[in-house]
Amino acid sequence: MTLLIILLLLLIGAALAFFFHHQNQLKLRARLMSEAVRNHDFTFRLPVKGLFYGEKALQEALNDLGQVVGRLVAQKEVESWQKLIRVLTHEIMNVSTPIRSISQAYLEHPKVVGTTLEKGIHAINEASRSLVTFVDSYRKLTQLQDPVVSDLPLRDFVAGIKALYPEVEWRTDVTDSVTVRTDGTLLRQVVVNIVKNAVEAGAKRIAMEWEGAALAISNDGVPIPAEVRRDLFVPFFTTKQAGLGVGLALSRQIMAVLGGSLVLADKAHSGYHTTFVLDFEPDAPC
Repeated sequence: MTLLIILLLLLIGAALAFFFHHQNQLKLRARLMSEAVRNHDFTFRLPVKGLFYGEKALQEALNDLGQVVGRLVAQKEVESWQKLIRVLTHEIMNVSTPIRSISQAYLEHPKVVGTTLEKGIHAINEASRSLVTFVDSYRKLTQLQDPVVSDLPLRDFVAGIKALYPEVEWRTDVTDSVTVRTDGTLLRQVVVNIVKNAVEAGAKRIAMEWEGAALAISNDGVPIPAEVRRDLFVPFFTTKQAGLGVGLALSRQIMAVLGGSLVLADKAHSGYHTTFVLDFEPDAPC
C-alpha cells in the first residue's frame, strides 16, 4: 500500500513538473511574440512541435496572423508614402517648372547671351532641370503599372536571374513544381534590384530558396548595420553616395501591388550576412 502511495505521489509530482515546464514554455512563446510585435517584426513563425492539439492550432493561427498583419502594415506604409510623395512631387514641380522655363527664356535672350548674367542663369536652369529629374525618379513610387498575373514557373524565373550575374556563385533550392501566380515582369524588377544591391555590397555568393509561400534571397555581401535596418525601405533613404533611395522602397511597393510583402529577415540564413524574404499570398503557390 505504501509503495502504491509513493508511486502515485511520484506520478503526481512528474505531472506537476511537466505542467509547470509546459506553462513556462508557453509563457516564453508569448514573450517572444510580444517582443516581435513591439519591434514591428511580423515574420515570426514559432514551431508547433511539443504542443497539444489545441495549442498547436492556436500557434499556427498566430503564425498566420503575424504574416497577415505584416502584409497589412507594409501595405498601409506604402499607401502613406505614396500620398506624401504625390504631394511633394506636385509642389516641387509647381515651383521648379516655371523656374526652368523662365531661366531658359532668359538664356536665349540677346541681352543675356555673352554677359556676366549668363553663367548665373545657366546654373539656375541646370539646378531646376536636376530637380525635375529627381522628382521624376520618385514618381515611379506612385505610378506603378497594374500587374498582369499569370502562372510563373519559379525555377525558370530564377535561372533567368542567375544568367544576369554569372560572376556570382549561386545556390538555389527551387523545385520544378513551384509555380506562383504573379506578374513576372514586376517580380523580376524586385529580385534584380535585391541582387544588384547585393553585388554592389561585395557579395560573391547568393542563394535563392523557396520556403512554403516565400522566396528567400541571401547574400554574403557587407552586412547591413543595425542602425540602417529600420529605415531600409523608407523612400529617399540611402547609404550610397550616388543613390536616390528608390530601389528597395519601390520593390516593397511592387510586392504590395502583387499582394505580397518584402521584408529584411531578422536573422540571415546560415552562411550568409543578409536575407530578404519575398512573401507571396498564402494561396499563391500552385
